[in-house]
Amino acid sequence: MPDTAGSAVGLHRVVEPAGVLPQAAQRLDARAELWPDEVRISVERLNLDAASYRQLAEAHGGDGDAVRAAVLEIVRTRGKMQNPVTGSGGMLVGVVDEVGPESPLGVHQGDRVATLVSLTLTPLEITDGLRKWDGRGEQVPAEGHAILFARSIVAKLPDDLRPQLSLAVMDVCGAPALTARIVRQYVDKGIKPVVSVIGGAGKSGSLSLAAARRAGAARTIGIVPVQVEKDRLERVGLADVVALADARDPVALAEAVGEPADITVVCVDVPGCEHGAVLATAAGGTVIFFSMATSFSAAALGAEGLAADVTMLVGNGYVPGHADYALELLRSEPGVRELFDSRLEAEGED
Repeated sequence: MPDTAGSAVGLHRVVEPAGVLPQAAQRLDARAELWPDEVRISVERLNLDAASYRQLAEAHGGDGDAVRAAVLEIVRTRGKMQNPVTGSGGMLVGVVDEVGPESPLGVHQGDRVATLVSLTLTPLEITDGLRKWDGRGEQVPAEGHAILFARSIVAKLPDDLRPQLSLAVMDVCGAPALTARIVRQYVDKGIKPVVSVIGGAGKSGSLSLAAARRAGAARTIGIVPVQVEKDRLERVGLADVVALADARDPVALAEAVGEPADITVVCVDVPGCEHGAVLATAAGGTVIFFSMATSFSAAALGAEGLAADVTMLVGNGYVPGHADYALELLRSEPGVRELFDSRLEAEGED
């Protein structure tokens, strides 16, 4: 172990290029040896970001072996999991293996934890060749180690939920917390907003619908692309209205929403949804982009081109207390729990 503490944000782990933060680095030093303020995690499972997994699966024609090889190559060459096309990564669960004497994270050896920072900035080494993963789902059984910095965010896994479920929730826990915050800001001004969630049947979408309703939304609208998701979302009752639309078609999306929403939350993992989200939002309203497939230049220029007076927010994945809030929604909202359980079952996670 080096004698002095490393950079709290991990600059000492950047191999190239010099002077950038770990998320922007092309390569990180993922060696297991710790600086005094670091924590090493024994990896059990990765959760790939939905946009990243979709891109990899489409690029390799759904060939699971090829997807697995691509992930291994990314981690091998970059020292972290960061899809070079989408720029996104995901997060992981594992067991604390060693804690540096100066670490401020408050975890102990043997704790089972989830990292609440992106894999795009987390030094990572895979040692098992991902032999337990068939390459056909976002959750990746894995062996290896990961390194957390002094300013990393980590949460102990709850005892009442299986790790796969906790991981799925914590992967998107920033979305409901920020949605609730924005809805409350409207309510505090005496406005009960209409909230539209694009991708309402997904992980972040279902949590955001539940959060919006709980925070005081006047009405919630769930937008989904296919009938099976419409049926599922209507069955669980998380949205007041469920509508079908391809979010990449701006006119169709706006027509599906109807009267423009005060708040639009974008929770889809495909590119090209920016203009529709802006068009379907009322003048003076707010668009929250949670998808890593979002082109923020397209969003900004599209709003300008539409002369749309909307506030656009980037969901950065962190709001204080976000993990506990999302887990509480899962426990207390049967519709959310049903959608998460069915998703994990479809992916073969037991």
